[in-house]
Amino acid sequence: MVANALLLTLAILLAYGFWLLEQLKFMARYKAVIFHAYGPTIFACAGILFLNVFAVTFALQRRFFLKDTGRKLSHLDKQFQIGQVPMPVPENRKEEE
Repeated sequence: MVANALLLTLAILLAYGFWLLEQLKFMARYKAVIFHAYGPTIFACAGILFLNVFAVTFALQRRFFLKDTGRKLSHLDKQFQIGQVPMPVPENRKEEE
């Protein structure tokens, strides 16, 4: 689930970055001055934005994609308790010397 949230976060931030590049074309001439003066602040804000978007996507995935998981797993657990579904027996392997 973390991988899915990370992928979605990267897609959202890439789309936002491309939109932002389009909107800020007029400032391209001043990029060296802006990055020199405000570079650490820009990168810190970008990091905080990444963490916030990641947290939101992770929370939404937990909320909507793990819906009724406990009920589904309890149904499977009841089947194993009754003996309706045979559980696989692990193989005992001999140690070779």
